[in-house]
Amino acid sequence: QVRLVESGGGLVQAGGSLKLSCVASGSISSVKSTGWYRRPPGKQRELVATTSTGEGADYANSVKGRFTISGDSAKKTVYLQMNTLKPEDTAIYYCNVEGWDSRGTFGAYWGQGTQVTVSS
Repeated sequence: QVRLVESGGGLVQAGGSLKLSCVASGSISSVKSTGWYRRPPGKQRELVATTSTGEGADYANSVKGRFTISGDSAKKTVYLQMNTLKPEDTAIYYCNVEGWDSRGTFGAYWGQGTQVTVSS
């Protein structure tokens, strides 16, 4: 089984920064992609940033130039550095990993989410 745990969320003033972390546990034989999604209050979940193995990152237009996705394979951790935060960035942020487990089953795995609140 694969488990993802996000951390690093909190309350920050507009213009501030936060760095989210997503730590994976359990065996994944092959990773297709990793990413961050968010669900603003009263809205549907939306893409923030994704990256595929051997490829560059893709960002939502609303966060380009402000957010950066990165990872540390040795620590099994995915990060989301968020700078110049805006009130509209307020949302629950979710980590996502797509890949195959040790038994060859493909799946999309999600964390429980971490709340980011940006005050004006």
